[in-house]
Amino acid sequence: MAEISASDVKKLRNITGAGMMDCKKALKETGGDFDAAVEIIRKKGQAVANKRADREATEGVVLANTDSDQTIGVITVLNCETDFVAKNESFVEVAESIARLAVEKNPANLEELKELELEGRKVSEVITDQVGVIGEKIDVSYYEKIEAPMVASYIHPGNKLATLVGFSKKADIKVGKDIAMQVAAMNPVAIDKEGVPQEIVDKELEIGKDQARQEGKPENILEKIAQGKLNKYFKENTLLDQDFTKDSKKTVRQYLQEFDKDLKVTGFLRYSLTD
Repeated sequence: MAEISASDVKKLRNITGAGMMDCKKALKETGGDFDAAVEIIRKKGQAVANKRADREATEGVVLANTDSDQTIGVITVLNCETDFVAKNESFVEVAESIARLAVEKNPANLEELKELELEGRKVSEVITDQVGVIGEKIDVSYYEKIEAPMVASYIHPGNKLATLVGFSKKADIKVGKDIAMQVAAMNPVAIDKEGVPQEIVDKELEIGKDQARQEGKPENILEKIAQGKLNKYFKENTLLDQDFTKDSKKTVRQYLQEFDKDLKVTGFLRYSLTD
């Protein structure tokens, strides 16, 4: 049997990311053949992935990245089963490498992202390898992007929540971050009331009427009361009409106009593992 040195084991570990004992065992099984040992470890990853396919992977890392020009922004989510793994340095590194790849290659959707090559392997294959290394179900579950003349990003400490905001023109970096943080904190449903889906408007009006009716209000004023409640909903849940979190004496719209009256928000994304 070929002699398996510590340096050989370390080399295989660097290639695969597998544990030292798994690497040593694979090298012994293959008589020191590195390619065969790599294949054994990757097959193990596939086997573990199959066993854990039905498990819940609700923990993980949420990242928001932009390109160097700040015209493309992406949010990616790499899920795992436990918070312990989500905080593991090597797991976070894998999540960050996938996020960087998404910004660089700008795939159209999640399926395309999983087919991209990351260090010579498809992203989907890298994930399978990691399942074997870590022993938990792992998956890239979410990928969305925003393209705009300027895109600002924000990742909340802990990597559980991230946001992107698109703007109509280049603006101060501080402004971009402030609005991205606003989206994180206040979770708006739309940019303004015109962007709120009609089904939500109808639902809020109906709720408002029901509440007023239960309070004994006359039928002839229910519509007016419901409209007032709807306006309050718009105030609390549309980005531009919300109170600015850093200064509640002004709205987000007023905050933006103080910097540039022509600056518009073109879109936003928010993803949270905790909502």
